[in-house]
Amino acid sequence: MAEHKVQQYKIEAVERLKGWFKANPDLIFSDFRGLKFPQMTDLRAKLGERQTAYRVVRNAFVRIALKESGLPDASAMLEGPTALAFLGSDPGPGAKVLVDFTRGAPLKVKGGIIGGRLYSIQEVEALSRLPSRAELIGRLMGTMNAPLVTLLNAMNGVATKLVRTLAAVAEKKQQEAAA
Repeated sequence: MAEHKVQQYKIEAVERLKGWFKANPDLIFSDFRGLKFPQMTDLRAKLGERQTAYRVVRNAFVRIALKESGLPDASAMLEGPTALAFLGSDPGPGAKVLVDFTRGAPLKVKGGIIGGRLYSIQEVEALSRLPSRAELIGRLMGTMNAPLVTLLNAMNGVATKLVRTLAAVAEKKQQEAAA
């Protein structure tokens, strides 16, 4: 029996994918058929602004790399031409760019893997509508800051009222002393 030797470039491609999965385990799968070169360039630029990489991949290599990385089996999303969006630390902004881009271009979202779980197309769309991590932190800080501002204003009001009362008493005593 002849031994079947796997070509080195294939091994390297799978290893490269595993490295990308380790660095960015949140992914969105898409079908890019019909996208013209300028549209692809525009999409990559918009995703890059959101710290999201967009790579065209071979389905067979992705299947192997997902399995070896311990990520869920996404074989259903690996039909036809596939590109992966590597979402970085905050998956929301990258998902929003992809979903918004599908409205004006022949790009189709197939689903994703986020937080180690398979996401359907509908779940990716729902994720894209959520506020970003930075927006949520800003809202939280505003909510946490509100009681402190109210307390500070109340305490400042008491001090201001005390100063005004003392000033009025001092003025009244000056008027009594002058009379």
